[in-house]
Amino acid sequence: MRQSADVTSATTNKNDSMFRLWQWLTGRPQESVPMSCILYTRQGCCLCNEAETILRAHGLVPEKVDIDQDEALLSRYNECVPVVVIDGRERFRGRIDPRLLRRLLKRRG
Repeated sequence: MRQSADVTSATTNKNDSMFRLWQWLTGRPQESVPMSCILYTRQGCCLCNEAETILRAHGLVPEKVDIDQDEALLSRYNECVPVVVIDGRERFRGRIDPRLLRRLLKRRG
């Protein structure tokens, strides 16, 4: 039974590799892992609502984190919400520039 599982696994890996090669050769996009997106925000922040709207309009689903609920986040981001972190990197503070966001998404895409 173990040998059968190994053969199946090897076949699947080979098929995945061939599929990725075919996508690369034909210029077709690979299935991408969804971007992680964190929106540091606070209650009553109009810019934060605007940032969420822009992120969603570009296909991102931000995880909203209220900085007022965490002392460390409050001291770090108190004067500069909204803060947008995409794939672990801080990308925007304050207003989101839609052109820069599109460029970032296109580069990853």
